[in-house]
Amino acid sequence: MKTPKYFICPMSKQIVDSVLELQSDRFGLLPTRRQIDFDGGYVNGWDTTTFHKYVRSKSDVVLERDHSGPNQGKIEDDGFLSYVNDAKYFDIIHIDPWKIVVDDKSIGIAQTFDTMNYLYHINPNLKYEILTEEAIIRIEDFELNSILTFLNDNLKEEIFSNIEFVVIQSGVGLDLVNMKNSGKFNLQRLKSMVEICKRFDKKTKEHNGDYLTNEELEIRFNSGVDSLNIGPEIAQIQTLTYLEHMSENQIDEFYQICFDSKKWEKWVKSDFDINDKRKLIQVCGHYCYDLYELPNIDSVIKENIQNKLNSLP
Repeated sequence: MKTPKYFICPMSKQIVDSVLELQSDRFGLLPTRRQIDFDGGYVNGWDTTTFHKYVRSKSDVVLERDHSGPNQGKIEDDGFLSYVNDAKYFDIIHIDPWKIVVDDKSIGIAQTFDTMNYLYHINPNLKYEILTEEAIIRIEDFELNSILTFLNDNLKEEIFSNIEFVVIQSGVGLDLVNMKNSGKFNLQRLKSMVEICKRFDKKTKEHNGDYLTNEELEIRFNSGVDSLNIGPEIAQIQTLTYLEHMSENQIDEFYQICFDSKKWEKWVKSDFDINDKRKLIQVCGHYCYDLYELPNIDSVIKENIQNKLNSLP
C-alpha cells in the first residue's frame, strides 16, 4: 500500500469526486463515524457499505476510518459495531478510544491493545493508526515511547507490524471562524515524536493539517512527518463557493437551517456574532449540505477544491 501524503475528510460527494478524479496516490480518504458509518451519517446519505461501493467503483484510493472507537459516532456507544463493519471495508482503521479517557491513560492503551487483537482475527490484512490528536488528549513524547514499547512487547509481531501510522502532536488547532490553524507549533516536540516512532519503524501522521501554509507543511514533512489529515478547510472551499452563487433569499434560508442544526456551537467562542449569516454558514454549512437544495455548481466546486489539492507540496 502506497502512503498518501494527505488524507482528506469526505465531507461531501463533491469532495470525494474531486479526490477520485485527480487519480493521484498522494491523497487518501478518511471519513469520521459522524460523516459516514454503518448506520449512515451526514454525507450524501451514504453508509459505510454504499460509500465503499461508490469509491471502489471508481478508484483504489486508500480508505481509512478516522476516529473509530467509543463515543465517536452520532450517539454514545462502545464503537464495537462500527469496528466490526469497518474491518470489512477500510484499508486502515484509526483506533481511537481516547475520548473516554480522562486521567488514566492505561485505559486508552488497554483498549487499543484489545481492539487490535480483536480486529486482527476479523481481517489479518487490516492496517491500524493509533493514538490521537491533542484536542482529544495530550500525549507527551516519553508517554509515546512507553506506549509503543508496551505494544511492541505484548502484541504478536504480525499485529504490531500492521500499525501503519502513529499520530504525533506538534501543536495544531482549528479555527473555522477565521479559517486559520490556531495551534502553537513546537518543532522540537515534533522531531522528538518522529524520532521515537522511527525507532519502532512506524510512519507518523499529524491531524488537523488545515490552513497551514506550504512552508509550514514542508517543515513538517522535512522533519519526518509522513502524512497529514485535512478536513474542514476543504469543506469550507465548497461552502464559500456556494455562497458566491446564492441569492440573499437562499442565504437566509440556508442560514436558518445551519443555525437550527447547532453544529456551529462547537467551533465558536462566546463573542461570536450568530447574526452574521455568511460567517455562521462558513463555519457549519458542510454539516447541512443534504438539508437544502443548494446551487447545482459541482464543476465549479470541484475545480476550486482540486486547485487547492494540486497546490499542496
